[in-house]
Amino acid sequence: MKLSNIKSDEYDFVYTSNGVHVWIHDLHAMYDNIHRILHHKGVYIMFDIHPFLRPFGIQVTEQINVVNPYHITGPFGDIPTYKWRIQDLMNAMISSGFHMKHIEEMYAETGLFWMDDSKNEGDSMTKKELDDMCNWRLNPLAALPQWLSIRAVKS
Repeated sequence: MKLSNIKSDEYDFVYTSNGVHVWIHDLHAMYDNIHRILHHKGVYIMFDIHPFLRPFGIQVTEQINVVNPYHITGPFGDIPTYKWRIQDLMNAMISSGFHMKHIEEMYAETGLFWMDDSKNEGDSMTKKELDDMCNWRLNPLAALPQWLSIRAVKS
């Protein structure tokens, strides 16, 4: 959010990766700044967890448990985090002057997506057990896309 020290029209490319948006309380300000620092025809690429997963707890069960409705975006917790929807992300980009060029919804390529890294949950699992985590018949959450990527251009 603190891009004010960067000159306007300074960069050809800006990329935000998984986990950025959850910390952003003002999407419009973020995208206004990204748009401002890009050259004419500069490219912005966003990659993050798909908003469809945010309402659910990530524990893998036969029953899907909703922890928050999709339309409740936050703030959550003592250190505020946000669970933006696709419309929040795209409308903020569009209102900042970006033109959407491509959107991609992707699925996890490995069952490690569903494991808690801090607990090393996937370390003792076989390849088949990890592959089964990506099978929506065995893990209902795998029926939803896990990743979202958007390519936008400043015009």
